[in-house]
Amino acid sequence: MNQHKYLRYWMIVVPVLSWLFYFGSFIFSSGYYSILLTALLLGSVLTAVYHSEVLAHRLGEPFGTLLLAFAITVIEVGLIISIMLGAKGLETITLARDTVFAAVMLILNGIIGICIVIGSIRYREQSFTLKGVSTALITLTAVVVFVLILPNYTVSHKGGEYTSFQLLFIALLCLALYLGFTMVQTIRHRSFFISPSDKAKEKTMKDDGKIKVSRKNMYISSFMLIVSLGVVVLMAKLLSKDVEYLVVAVGAPRSAVGVIIAGIVLLPEALAAVRAARNDRIQTSLNLAFGSALASIGLSIPAIAIISVISGIRMTLGIDIKSTVLLGLSLFIITISLATGKTNIMQGFVLIGIFMIYLFITIVP
Repeated sequence: MNQHKYLRYWMIVVPVLSWLFYFGSFIFSSGYYSILLTALLLGSVLTAVYHSEVLAHRLGEPFGTLLLAFAITVIEVGLIISIMLGAKGLETITLARDTVFAAVMLILNGIIGICIVIGSIRYREQSFTLKGVSTALITLTAVVVFVLILPNYTVSHKGGEYTSFQLLFIALLCLALYLGFTMVQTIRHRSFFISPSDKAKEKTMKDDGKIKVSRKNMYISSFMLIVSLGVVVLMAKLLSKDVEYLVVAVGAPRSAVGVIIAGIVLLPEALAAVRAARNDRIQTSLNLAFGSALASIGLSIPAIAIISVISGIRMTLGIDIKSTVLLGLSLFIITISLATGKTNIMQGFVLIGIFMIYLFITIVP
């Protein structure tokens, strides 16, 4: 990157306009205004990606990807909690489950699959550090089973729900595993999450002076990232009613709302991951994907669980048999695909195929 191009004009204008039009929604209300808000929402997502990449250049790997994953999780938690608190009765009893499950399926199959295909088209094969991926996979498999499958087999509460005590215990355990993974990723075994080719490229670019980011630009990008993510949460919450109306209008089940929310939340990370794959940095793509999936459970579920227990909102976490089969298949295929330390195009096609089946079965159950 050229340092003089970091703070492009529209990267600041779009989030500011988004905030102005968000407050304008309390005065104006129409279908055309909702379309405009949607466009500004997508623009704010793109600015969030841009500013997070500026910070990633300043912080280096894997801190940059960790920062973006944390920021995305803040969006997810804020959106789910705001919708849960704003709804009545049992309307949102499965919202957290549907959103987290959709996020995991989107990440494991959609994002990683697309990244592998794009990278394979340009470079045939891409290499990554196997130790880091295996560490992420074992952690993700454990927390996914704790949160989405185990609730169906406990006897203290029926219907895929934990009791309040069970929910808090599982939430704290998931949080502990996520914090442990973060420590391994950033301190104890940081080299596991940086591929040899990335290390060489990073050194070359630093020597050439191409990725130097000033402290001033870092502070500005940090502030604009917060501004962008904040308006994304509020506008997504504002548009959630329109999304639910459209889902019901086309005859799709309400679980599709969780898929749409997950798609909006993960869009910044998906764009950043695809861009990294195009630049022959599949390690960064995998760091983003697995970091986001782990944060979606290890941070989102504890926060949502505490709020639900305090506010007395019921929360169903257990997924049905059909979803369990698809989740198990996803974990099995992704484990086999990434077991060699190299990617090829067929792996990506299979993962995308699983994701398409998931979307189809969700819309046409």
